[in-house]
Amino acid sequence: MELQQMRYVVAVAETGGFTRAAERCHVVQSALSHQIARLEKELGARLFDRTSRSVRLTVAGEAFVPVARQALQAAERARAEVEAATGEVRGRLAVGAISAVTAVDLAHELGVFRAHYPEVRIGLQMEMSDALIGKVREGSLDVAFVGLVPGARTTGVREKVLARGELVGVVAPDHPLAGQEWTSLSRLAREVFVDFAAGSAARRQRDEAFRAAGLTSEVAFEVTTTEFLANLVRAGLGVGMVPEALASKLPGLSMVRVRPAPERTERVVWSALGPSPAAAAFLEGLGVDPG
Repeated sequence: MELQQMRYVVAVAETGGFTRAAERCHVVQSALSHQIARLEKELGARLFDRTSRSVRLTVAGEAFVPVARQALQAAERARAEVEAATGEVRGRLAVGAISAVTAVDLAHELGVFRAHYPEVRIGLQMEMSDALIGKVREGSLDVAFVGLVPGARTTGVREKVLARGELVGVVAPDHPLAGQEWTSLSRLAREVFVDFAAGSAARRQRDEAFRAAGLTSEVAFEVTTTEFLANLVRAGLGVGMVPEALASKLPGLSMVRVRPAPERTERVVWSALGPSPAAAAFLEGLGVDPG
């Protein structure tokens, strides 16, 4: 079993086809198919079900791909560690972030890091907090910036709290609450909400505050980004709640503070096994001691 064979299998699984996988790996399709067939023969199991229309992982393939990813990441980490030991920081820096991150100027920090470590391949994914933590845990991300309720516990990762804050209400300029400095949580509960998916970390920040106050709310619109939340609120379709530090950056909306206010923490998380050399350098640049 060779790392290149694993790389080909992962590429097919991620692209959904042999042709696209060959293009990604910069090889001819016949060579890629031949190597995967050799691996399947060695394993004694088919990894893909192939039809004229689609390529799907078999049960064996579903079991193989996550471990293959880990092996590829471990090989890359080993190379990066050797390079770091000789004074060079190379490899990759895979960063994840929620769309509502405010504790750091992420674009600026990544730009500074690129200037200091031009040999590092930088990537960024924007997702919800739970998904990001899972990807750090499995190793597909090196660090992630997430937002959680203060008491939330994370497992399988290390973390540092970067900021604590509150959620505020955001409403359209012609909404009855527009222009008011304060309102009560019970008053806001009478509104239709634009919010994130039920069960997500972003949604729990608001839901737990409402539950503690004995309140319920109607969520008519579920979104995945703060930008689209703002668009729907701006169109008068509902009200939303976002971090106070972010509210002032959303044009065309009126902010109103709420009492009692839902609380949140912004945290940076990284692997419980310790950061890669590139991730360690990035965290240190943020003033975070990765231990």
